Amino acid sequence: MTTIQITGLERVQRQLSSLTGAQMNNAIANAINDVAFQKVRPAMQNEMKAVFDRVTPYMVNSVSVYRKATANRLEAVIAPYYMGGKGIDPEKVLAAEVMGGTRHDKRSEKAFRSVGMLPAGYQTSIPSTPFPGSDDGRGNLKGSFLVQLISYFQGFGEMGYRSNMKAKRKSKLANVGVTESGYKTINGVSYFVSPAGMKGVFDSKNRASHLAPGIWARQGIHGSNIKPVLMFVKTPLYTPRFSLKRIVDASGVAEAMSTKIRYRIRNEAGV
Repeated sequence: MTTIQITGLERVQRQLSSLTGAQMNNAIANAINDVAFQKVRPAMQNEMKAVFDRVTPYMVNSVSVYRKATANRLEAVIAPYYMGGKGIDPEKVLAAEVMGGTRHDKRSEKAFRSVGMLPAGYQTSIPSTPFPGSDDGRGNLKGSFLVQLISYFQGFGEMGYRSNMKAKRKSKLANVGVTESGYKTINGVSYFVSPAGMKGVFDSKNRASHLAPGIWARQGIHGSNIKPVLMFVKTPLYTPRFSLKRIVDASGVAEAMSTKIRYRIRNEAGV
């Protein structure tokens, strides 16, 4: 979040004795809002595009002047704004990018953690080569695909248990058949978890322990075609990348405010 505040206008106010205090404040508030919408918001969106790899339109468009300046409050607040619903909160996602540190868990991570798949100190990461049909082209898994994974591993809690996938649905998803040579084959897909040293319960013989931690897919004859779907990685420590100072500098706030204040004062005074 960045805030535009204007101070040091005493000299201008003395020179414009024809305006009342309310008129002056109204002119300043309008100038602040002009700069917030026309300069700072675009600069913040450009900063996102510059520092993040394949940033989503949702994240870019979340930048909003969600509190405009008024005659009684001469400041405007520009920040990623959460629209509500099932989408992620952009401000929480960006917190680690601005301040450094760790990011908050995603809803999917909380779901996987709740059933013991994702240990403390781990978060998820999409593989460098995404599982076919799983990604949105911007480095994230599709929402519908994540829902399928959570459902597959019974990650919906008591309130959503009806959404958890039953054995019959898993069997249909796997679409197991037999080749002409008599080999059992998975024509669809079957998912499993590789605990890799973690105390997992999804493979009683720990047969997947040689694989990196995460969710994997089995396909093909005897399920021998194994591909990564979602990796479990140590919670990363972020260094600040998203610079509010760089945004303010790039937007040319000081110069723009000087121009907009003069313009708005002339309008208010009817000049």
